[in-house]
Amino acid sequence: MKLGGELAAITAGLDLLYRSRNRNAGILDAEGLIPVAVAEISPQRFDSYDEAEAALLSFRDRLGQAETALRGDWLDEMSDSLLALIATFRGDSISFGERLERQIRIDARDIPEEIIMGYHRGIREVLDELGFRDGSLFEDFARWEQHARIPSDKVLDVLADFQRQARTRCGMLATALRADWVNDEWIKPIAQRDVPYSAYCDFPGRRLLLNVDFPYTAFGLKHLAVHEAFPGHLVHLKLRERRVAEGLMPLDAAQVVTSSASSAIFEGIADNGMQFLDWIETPEDHLGHLLQRLRSALRCRAAWQLLGEGQSFDEVVPNIAAASLQSPDVTRSRLAFLRHDLRAPFVYAYWCGEMAVHSVWSQIRVEEKDEFWNYLYNNMHTPNTLAQHWLRRI
Repeated sequence: MKLGGELAAITAGLDLLYRSRNRNAGILDAEGLIPVAVAEISPQRFDSYDEAEAALLSFRDRLGQAETALRGDWLDEMSDSLLALIATFRGDSISFGERLERQIRIDARDIPEEIIMGYHRGIREVLDELGFRDGSLFEDFARWEQHARIPSDKVLDVLADFQRQARTRCGMLATALRADWVNDEWIKPIAQRDVPYSAYCDFPGRRLLLNVDFPYTAFGLKHLAVHEAFPGHLVHLKLRERRVAEGLMPLDAAQVVTSSASSAIFEGIADNGMQFLDWIETPEDHLGHLLQRLRSALRCRAAWQLLGEGQSFDEVVPNIAAASLQSPDVTRSRLAFLRHDLRAPFVYAYWCGEMAVHSVWSQIRVEEKDEFWNYLYNNMHTPNTLAQHWLRRI
């Protein structure tokens, strides 16, 4: 637990330093490196990134004191992730590929074309099943999406209803996690415009901020109810808040750190919520799930082409738009946050995080679900530690 407290103090100090250097920036910079902390943490003060780096290097010399092998591996990966962030903030020469490897802890660049084609085939099959089969994939999908679109004046009500349903379906997971407080939790859907996200879980304010400039289908809202609330970010953060307060998780678990080693599993838990709740039931659900994965993968591809290969937005947007079954204007808007240096690698946390959690979850036997949920939610993880230490538990 002591090392976790030290890492939390260093990270909080790095957050303060980053904020002090970005005071006049926009909405994304205002969140800092730590957008959410669910416990009070006294920061270690730094006057420069060199001082923060020295503190982390000293910290890494003592990783052998970690309580368990899992904690040691986590602290190793997280502290190196912060070192990569410092290199970025300081303006050191660090490639986008290295940032993905060290910050997000993933071995990914572009997404293989066969994966994209597989999603397209799956969407084509469901569209055929639903009777949308008269044109190209792009044309038939556009007709289905227009047919399935929720009227803008109903979006918040539909989202709230899906949240209530998702909360009810959390019973088995809540029992496994000894989270009898779940039915008392809620985040209120609030409409937002001109913001650089589709939805955002404001945990301290208990608000689900929804960008109503975007169109939504029923599945899109169902996904957000699960991802942002039950059993995604709201449940995950509340659990970490309580576990830290009870002394059952170390202090570093109280921090959500942007574009770091924790990001992929944080988003992966939220994006596997549908599977955890066994809530992919209809052809429309299957189509929506395939679409979610397709667009998540293509945002990674766009990031790689822009930041790994140095292409321009004008070069990247048309092909990404066509492949993601969206208009160029919508695609450009959805990719706007890739211009933000801290946030850009974070886009990989969604697709890679979902795949990392799914790769383990898909192998879980029914009788192992409770054990896995406790392992997943009650420990800090990277994609590497999640898979490796689950296998080593036997």
